[in-house]
Amino acid sequence: MQASELRVGIVANEASGDLLGGAIVSELARLVPGLSCVGVAGPCMLAAGCATRFPLERLSVMGLAEVLGHLPELLRMRRELTAYFIKERPDVFIGVDAPDFNLGLERRLRAAGIPTVHMVSPTVWAWRPGRVKGIRRAVDLLLCVFPFEEAFLRRHGVPARYVGHPLADQIPLEVDRSAARASLGLPLSGTLIALLPGSRRGELQRLAEPFIQTAQRCLAARPGLRFVVPLVNPRLHAYFAAQLQRLAPDLPVTLVAGRGREVIAAADCVLTASGTATLETLLLKRPMVVGYRVHPLTYHVVKGLRLVKVQYAAMANLLAGRELAPEFIQDRCRAELLAPAVLALLDDQARVAEITAEYARIHAGMRHNAARAAALAVLELIGRAPGHKDLLSANERE
Repeated sequence: MQASELRVGIVANEASGDLLGGAIVSELARLVPGLSCVGVAGPCMLAAGCATRFPLERLSVMGLAEVLGHLPELLRMRRELTAYFIKERPDVFIGVDAPDFNLGLERRLRAAGIPTVHMVSPTVWAWRPGRVKGIRRAVDLLLCVFPFEEAFLRRHGVPARYVGHPLADQIPLEVDRSAARASLGLPLSGTLIALLPGSRRGELQRLAEPFIQTAQRCLAARPGLRFVVPLVNPRLHAYFAAQLQRLAPDLPVTLVAGRGREVIAAADCVLTASGTATLETLLLKRPMVVGYRVHPLTYHVVKGLRLVKVQYAAMANLLAGRELAPEFIQDRCRAELLAPAVLALLDDQARVAEITAEYARIHAGMRHNAARAAALAVLELIGRAPGHKDLLSANERE
């Protein structure tokens, strides 16, 4: 890192973290001239001016069993990043999500005297609550993106602040389906189903087949349906295309490089993996069905030890407090169950109107100018936020 007014280390590990990281870096750059950011970045963070030490995809591994095969490389990268940041000594380090990777990195950097911020609370309120002790050791500040997290973490001694979710600010309250279709070159008329089988290789390996088979069943019941699939990188695009050729070469489907938000906005209904995509689908006010599988070993460990403490897997349902998006997890993630759920949403306009209204209510309550609130919280932590009270007051007036 070269000398500048503010030097920031930042690490994300997947597409959703890259979106959040990009929003924070952009806002910090607006607030602080001469900002220098380096770490692990994806396209959004790179576009905001962040340099990367490793390709983001190399950190994109999720699950207990899934991590084992990649563990030596992940540990090596974390050691390299730890040594790099301790040598270069940024003014602050921000870990974006990826708690199993970032909290260990943050703990080492904090012990070396580097202020640490973690954005996106680990789901200690949902599973593995014992992790809260490790969070206390690792972070000087935890930025929460959901409203129910701050009080829980503060009760457990974690310095937490609710800032809101940048996606809720970035996505307009009203979304134009026709404009989204036009931007993607898709037909303006007809029923369109979006398939979102995940942003990681492991997710695609487990979800491509049931999602494609679900599309086949839906098409057989409703001729004239069309499908669209966003894929975050060329490697996943090639994998999904190969599965399409193997399973359903005649399926009327359009594969899109990235642009997941536009794909969701263009759709009448979404079949999605669990994860940030369910939040994005909620914010875009589209009805959805959620299908998900993890590695069988991961599932049996989590289930056998009763590690999960919440009723729903999808964040959209957790925020709604009820299962507006039908969930089909692990052995239930099968085309013969998924397809009827998708078709039921297509056929029940009253239900869709109810879902849309509830999603709009949730979205309106989540808009807090999150990127600016997060950036100001980071600057306040390190004593670099002159005038931040004035800015916060302005935000509150908006």
